[in-house]
Amino acid sequence: MTSFLIYLISGLTLGATFALIGSGFVVVYRVTHVVNFTQGSLAVVGGLTSYSLLNTALPHGIAELLAVVISGALGVLFGAIAIGKRGTPPMISLLITLSLSILTSGFVVLIWGQTPLSPAGLDGSVDIFGASIETQRLLAVAVAAVAFIIIGLFFGYSYLGKGLTAAASNPRAAALVGISTRKMGLIAFGIAGLLGGLAGVVTAPYSPLSFTSDLPLALSGFAAAVFGGLSSPWLTLVGGLILGVAGQLVAGYFGGSFQTVVALIMLLVVMIVRHKSLTVEEAK
Repeated sequence: MTSFLIYLISGLTLGATFALIGSGFVVVYRVTHVVNFTQGSLAVVGGLTSYSLLNTALPHGIAELLAVVISGALGVLFGAIAIGKRGTPPMISLLITLSLSILTSGFVVLIWGQTPLSPAGLDGSVDIFGASIETQRLLAVAVAAVAFIIIGLFFGYSYLGKGLTAAASNPRAAALVGISTRKMGLIAFGIAGLLGGLAGVVTAPYSPLSFTSDLPLALSGFAAAVFGGLSSPWLTLVGGLILGVAGQLVAGYFGGSFQTVVALIMLLVVMIVRHKSLTVEEAK
């Protein structure tokens, strides 16, 4: 029972990370219809940047916040490259983000090397029904919960959030009322960068990151986003938690090498189910 609780809570922690990354996919896709495959790279850069900043004697809180801001700025830069030229088809932009992800991995190797690194996080653990859980993991869940509440409030009540929603739902009408869809797209990429950086910052202390971490993170985040139809942050959160828990249970009872397989299987199943539901709706 204790082992199950450990796997369950660890899975919720991991799932919260996947959901943060997946929500970055959702924000960009809703506004630009581009699948942004730099999301995993932004998480890696965020986590490793916090490692470097903490080693310069910056205090906790400031170092992590600065790392998230840097990831957000990098997200805007990626957006400018991917969608900066007017009329770029979404498929071309997708290929550009994929190329940028590979290029970023090269820079990660140049700056931080190939060895996985892990910054210092919260010390200690909490006993939950006899299971000892790292405090940092609980912090990751709390941060993800706050982030999703902020996302909901931002899109529901702020003028900028409503502008992003307008650009996503009807770009032509948004342009007619003076909303620049290109600027909204860059803002979406920036938000995605912040979310990716936040995921990396809260994850790195208990899960060392390296240049090879971007693909598993991006794949799992994308699977969570697909669960949400690439449109709903809240369903993306649910998908991320399901994926995280399933992956940790499989890793705990059958071996860690099957975690990526679980993500792929879930991605395929969700895509098949959604495709069938869309086909039925179109038939009606």
